Amino acid sequence: MSKPPSHNVTTYKLVVVGDGGVGKSALTIQFFQKMFVEDYDPTIEDSYLQHTEIDGKWCVLDVLDTAGQEEFSAMREQYMRKGDGFLLVYSVTDRHSYESIQNFHTQILRVKDRDTYPMILVANKVDLVRQRKVSEDAGKDLAAHLRIPYIETSAKTPPINVDLAFHELVRVIRQQPVDLKAQRARRRKKKSKCAIL
Repeated sequence: MSKPPSHNVTTYKLVVVGDGGVGKSALTIQFFQKMFVEDYDPTIEDSYLQHTEIDGKWCVLDVLDTAGQEEFSAMREQYMRKGDGFLLVYSVTDRHSYESIQNFHTQILRVKDRDTYPMILVANKVDLVRQRKVSEDAGKDLAAHLRIPYIETSAKTPPINVDLAFHELVRVIRQQPVDLKAQRARRRKKKSKCAIL
């Protein structure tokens, strides 16, 4: 099946968020380049584009890999405004990164001015079995509390559920009721009118 012309294709802006060192860049690079990067400079912000087919429909994934470090937290609201969906990533070897997820979730809903928004909870580094500090049950409990899907991943080669995590987020976005999308479009128009006035 050949790729369709770009103008017929929906673009989804996916944003990867979480504390520093949880493997956001490793997941993103594994998804786009099919390789595992062991040593990676802390990200400020990297953007990746890819045509992909999910459930028989072509789309463009525009993925933003964000900084987890606290000194970049001022940039968060900016990228949260742009995102159509979010991967909330923590490392199963780092209890603190798991506890930070609630803050990311709350901030996204506040920026979006919504009660719910397309997100999935990603428990990364599940290959590090002996170093695991956050159980699968704890991850599932948090996802249930936040009312979002849960998935366990590893960016190591061979990867575990990396493609699935990104594809699952697109499915969550696609399941949004159409009226919510229309609502967002109306809000954007209102804002631009206010800006002109």
